[in-house]
Amino acid sequence: MNTAELSARFGDRAEVSESYGDTTIDVAPSDWIELLTFVRDDLGYAFFDWLTGVDEPPDAFLVVAHVYNPAAGERLLLRTRVPRADPHLPTAVGVYRGANWHERETYEMFGVIFDGHPYLVPLLLPDGFEGHPLRKDFILAARVAKPWPGAKEPGESGHGAPSRRKTLPPGVPADWGTPDA
Repeated sequence: MNTAELSARFGDRAEVSESYGDTTIDVAPSDWIELLTFVRDDLGYAFFDWLTGVDEPPDAFLVVAHVYNPAAGERLLLRTRVPRADPHLPTAVGVYRGANWHERETYEMFGVIFDGHPYLVPLLLPDGFEGHPLRKDFILAARVAKPWPGAKEPGESGHGAPSRRKTLPPGVPADWGTPDA
């Protein structure tokens, strides 16, 4: 990616970094739509791949979008941080139509409100569901109401600790005695 064009447009309002071979650009929420439009129109990142949220307790959510430039074969991670107390961000649907469902899912799972979204209603959860299940402070009611139905942890069965199979160390001939001796 040509960072000179980005610096000319955003100056110190955008922070560019490399992470696991991908270029990452961080901006303030007020520059979110301008950044999305710029990378699409001026840098050729025409393919919108995904958008999601990341809970960063105690005070913020990170909204991350992944875009792709098919001509150059390059990817970008675009990020902005919204405050937990007022998680509002302008919708990206006007820039990338594919952001519609991703923003609905992020709204439903994290509670980030995308201002101006054409249809910001729940997408996956049943009607009447309360809360945002991908927040780190969300309590799973099913685990509170009854114990987890899986296998118990070692020592929880009431029969003591599980025993291990008795074997000789590697390289010890079998006729040197039994492991119990």
